[in-house]
Amino acid sequence: MNSIARRTRAVVAIASALLLAGCKAAFFATLNAGAAPPESIIYQAEHKLALDVYRPQLASSEPAPVVVFLYGGRWQDGTRQEYAFVGERLAEAGILTLVVDYRLYPSVRFPAFVHDTVSAIAWARDHAADYGGDPARIFVVGHSAGAHIAALVGTDARYLAEIGWTPRSLAGVIGIAGPYDFLPLTDDDLIDIFGPEPQWADSQPLNFVDGDEPPFLLLHGTGDLLVWPRNSARLKARFDGASAPIDMRLYKGVGHIRILSGFRYAWLANTAEDVVRFVRETAPSAVSQ
Repeated sequence: MNSIARRTRAVVAIASALLLAGCKAAFFATLNAGAAPPESIIYQAEHKLALDVYRPQLASSEPAPVVVFLYGGRWQDGTRQEYAFVGERLAEAGILTLVVDYRLYPSVRFPAFVHDTVSAIAWARDHAADYGGDPARIFVVGHSAGAHIAALVGTDARYLAEIGWTPRSLAGVIGIAGPYDFLPLTDDDLIDIFGPEPQWADSQPLNFVDGDEPPFLLLHGTGDLLVWPRNSARLKARFDGASAPIDMRLYKGVGHIRILSGFRYAWLANTAEDVVRFVRETAPSAVSQ
């Protein structure tokens, strides 16, 4: 076994052990070691919701693309501070990155967290230029539950209509290990989050694919046992059927946490590389600013 393979297995083993032991704080502390404190800003005063700003670190004469990043946590766990390693990595690549908090269950239920995301996108649209960003190049990126929210914003036009936008006003959406087709609901907490069965269909991004979507990139590990890769495969099939722009990349043997850890440790997964490439190569939206 070569040194990279040994190192990979060691990191995965340590991360898994920390999470299984309930040491979530230690896990994120490892990923965030050495990260500089970001600038935190309240983007929604009513609910005291904040986002962390990671300014692009590559010098450029052109405004930087913008990523609004949504973390996972089964719609009920997580804080923006835990994802400094994501903000740092994307900022190093010249991307203005906003790591966003949104309201969580049990304080709220679906679709409150989707509306919060739209508020964060509106803030990005209105303020990105103040931080060197391009409001015509806003990408929404999410992991796990965050990927679900990002996909809903990019498919169900009702959400962005709240701020006078359409899905194609976004430059793109990137879903990382996301649930997009997870009915029927059988877990008590999910039933409580998404409400009575007649409204479950509204929670599924693939139900809203009709060809008006921005470019999508789906990343998933074939070893993901928490959110099955078939979620991404089924969403891609729906996009293909609507002739909507989408790319999907599967990482062989990669699991649900390892794909996220790829933002910090490139040898674990190509997550950061693929996200950066998609952002750099995707054209700005046609939205008029």
